[in-house]
Amino acid sequence: MKTLLQLKNDLKSIPLATSWYLSSLDEFKGKQELYYKQSPQKLNHLKQHALIESSISSNRMEGVNVENSRIETVVFGKAVLRDRDEEEVRSYQKALRWIHESHGKIDISIETILKLHKISKGDIWDAGQFKDKQVDITEILPNGKTKIRFKPPSPKQSTLYLIDAIDLWNEQIREKKIPPMILLIAFNFDFLSIHPFRDGNGRVSRLLLILQLYKLGIEIGKFISIERIIEENKERYYETLEESSRMWHEGKNDIWPYANYLLFVFKEAYRQLENRLESIPNPKGNKTDLIMDYIENSVGSFRISDIKYNLPGVSLELIRKVLKTLQKENKVISLGRGRNAEWEKV
Repeated sequence: MKTLLQLKNDLKSIPLATSWYLSSLDEFKGKQELYYKQSPQKLNHLKQHALIESSISSNRMEGVNVENSRIETVVFGKAVLRDRDEEEVRSYQKALRWIHESHGKIDISIETILKLHKISKGDIWDAGQFKDKQVDITEILPNGKTKIRFKPPSPKQSTLYLIDAIDLWNEQIREKKIPPMILLIAFNFDFLSIHPFRDGNGRVSRLLLILQLYKLGIEIGKFISIERIIEENKERYYETLEESSRMWHEGKNDIWPYANYLLFVFKEAYRQLENRLESIPNPKGNKTDLIMDYIENSVGSFRISDIKYNLPGVSLELIRKVLKTLQKENKVISLGRGRNAEWEKV
């Protein structure tokens, strides 16, 4: 709310680096229809892969982890879940799937935000409820002590600020005076600063990010995990959050560090989409040869997960089968045991 209001009242110019990112994203957005026409089957391969990565990465940033061997069962299966972590991962997947399938019918509203929290948090006592006590954002220091990094608004203020943020978002999107992508980032930042829930604010903020990208006609989050890229660059994520939060309460914060970070994330997602579309074999292509080529061209050691990441259209079963064959032929060796073992060419 504070950032959106500041932009509404006092946006005189946009930094050059930010403008460069916006221009690049416009070019990528213009290619979306081309991707749909030329690579529909390849895009279908990427959907499930992105759903898994997003569910795992968004939760892992909050300290929620699931065993590698259980990931696909937790995300897509119907098996009984083992613990609370598995429930949160599956719940996030449900919320994300709702966005992917129904984004055209979902408004940016208090009701939507509460529903996203309720679905993504699963069976917990305050799922779908705003906080009723002050919750500070803290940082653990090297000596084990904690300090308050940011003090969000009180519970009562949080609800009022969130209503204002939604109103400003809808108003400014209609008026078209500020680039929509900047409004999206400002809303995301204000949501994180308002911190309306006791727990789960980060996950809901990332779900809202995907939903609002859809509202702007950007569908990259369906095929490439935005959450994974944020997790891979999480040090900068937290740094820019801190930089841009200074003087937020006074309405004088600098949104551009965080804005440039998220624009980098979106640009990187499009770059990865292009690379993956090139690497996925055509439906009638030989996937075994694709795995062999990857191994042949690898430099140093590699893991099964590396092959899967770079060849999302290839199954884990086939990757293991090819490695086992090459191992019998003394063309590769395993440097360890288990799912995370490294492999090397002989």
